[in-house]
Amino acid sequence: MLSAAARLRQFGGFWLKALSQPTFDLTLRTQAGQITRIVERPGLALSESELEALVAQLRVVASKTLPEESLTYGVFSGQREPLTRAIVTLICDETTGQPIAFNALSVMDVELDGIQMEVTHLGLVMIDPDVRGQGLSWVLYGLTALVLFMRDGFRPKWISNVSQVPSAIGMVSETFSDVFPSPRSGARQSFSHLQLARGIMTGHRAVFGVGADAGFDEMRFVITNAYTGGSDALKKTFEAAPKHRDEIYNGFCARELDYARGDDFLQIGKIDLAGARRYLLSEVPPGSLPALFGAVAMLTLQRLALPMIHWIDDSRPFGILRPRQSGDATTSRP
Repeated sequence: MLSAAARLRQFGGFWLKALSQPTFDLTLRTQAGQITRIVERPGLALSESELEALVAQLRVVASKTLPEESLTYGVFSGQREPLTRAIVTLICDETTGQPIAFNALSVMDVELDGIQMEVTHLGLVMIDPDVRGQGLSWVLYGLTALVLFMRDGFRPKWISNVSQVPSAIGMVSETFSDVFPSPRSGARQSFSHLQLARGIMTGHRAVFGVGADAGFDEMRFVITNAYTGGSDALKKTFEAAPKHRDEIYNGFCARELDYARGDDFLQIGKIDLAGARRYLLSEVPPGSLPALFGAVAMLTLQRLALPMIHWIDDSRPFGILRPRQSGDATTSRP
């Protein structure tokens, strides 16, 4: 009971920080023996020494994943600017502090129907080969997106993903909503998808290491010759690319992508209530569900129930709203 109470306090503190800080730096024990840190916009929030230490941890994981290669884009470019719009999720061994996996998301400003909006790019995911198969995907692909979705008051948020890896294509297709391209039944390209894809390819290629000479097939959302902008080390053969448990995604990638040339899918989708529910029920390990559901319940209370109570209560101020009557009748104004 004491252990459960301690975990509940930890999760409560995690969500309180996520909701109350303009940029968050969160730490959470996501599963036995592993600590996850989520840092929003580290290029703005961290000092130079702290930023260098964080990037050094990412490079440790990258060196084990690509021991003979190096990446020169995004968080590995050596520039602070990409880190000002990044959200880094880093998993470390709880005992040794050794980094074992990370995901570097990026926030992109893209125009949709004449309005500037944020698209969260799922970014570069790397896992130490020694710990692959330990169920880290639910943290790396979904947890941070869930935090951002909830902090924004459950408003649907657009996400993007660039990959040639069948396991990643399947993960995005099954976790998020309204995803295109995808082999799943009902997947279709809307005009919103097309607008966002054009905006991303026009102004944000550097986010995922695609050079200006890469082509883009707007019918299939396939980036052709994609590995020319600093991401060369990530290019894989189909045989080497990690496969998904569902053969539909493996066949989809083999059929649509030219691996010799170096093609990628540009997937665009949303995280919404339906996607969040699927993520909690299908991707999060059962042992972690009680804590996450408790966090969701607390967040629902704060984001939905409490604002309604505050709105109805006309005796106290709430944000820009002012009370109907002041406590001092002599100073009240109509």
